[in-house]
Amino acid sequence: MRPMISDSVGIYYFSGTGNTLLVVKKIKEAFERNGLRVGLFRMEKTNPANVDLSHTVGLGFPVAAQGTFPFVWDFVRSLPQADGTPIFMVDTLAMYSGGVVGPMRKLLGSKGYAPVGAKEIRMPGNLFPRKVDPEDVEDKVRKGLEKAERYANDLLEGRARWGRVPILSDMMTIFSQRGYAWKLFRRMFRLQVDRSKCKQCELCFELCPVGNVTMDEYPEFRDECQFCMRCISFCPTGAIYLPGKEYEVYRAVKAGELLRG
Repeated sequence: MRPMISDSVGIYYFSGTGNTLLVVKKIKEAFERNGLRVGLFRMEKTNPANVDLSHTVGLGFPVAAQGTFPFVWDFVRSLPQADGTPIFMVDTLAMYSGGVVGPMRKLLGSKGYAPVGAKEIRMPGNLFPRKVDPEDVEDKVRKGLEKAERYANDLLEGRARWGRVPILSDMMTIFSQRGYAWKLFRRMFRLQVDRSKCKQCELCFELCPVGNVTMDEYPEFRDECQFCMRCISFCPTGAIYLPGKEYEVYRAVKAGELLRG
């Protein structure tokens, strides 16, 4: 018999520039309309060892490097051992993943969770977009949230599925799980601060999920960046930039919404 979600759900999520936050909020709304109790918890502010296994667990995060960010993998690896706790996942992506759905199921299965469903939802791209077309963004967000609501209903009615674990996806996810992609990105892309624009508001410091931003008089960057795009996308004066790279800023929500959760 397929595992079903319980009437109480905790969704643990990370959202870079807001796409995933919009999606998990839509899922929460759909669940609550059907009488479920739902809590949303930011991964970067949650000790995974304290996740309540008496509830159904949800995971939400963006796709990155065909998998997801190393700190998201670390969060999942650090979840407590379960004994059949139902779990589902949703990720947001601009194009293609290939290295997260199967490996995530394999990892969670090894920790005793009962996979209920997985869904990948296309949303506007935020990794240094060359152009941000408001109409295209609106259309993608609308379609993405419609898909999120259908997925929530599928979870409620036991129709959701979580795909198999092909060998190729295991191979692809090595680059994100072990951090190889980010080591390469950090060599290629060095974040800089234009001090003439910086207002020293410390928002980049507050938003960084991995403590890569330190504050002295101005922001400084350590060598731990995972390119979630928060600091660049939410800098109120555009002071954070990549030298020689042309891009427009994309953000789906206001910074305060990410910090409030």
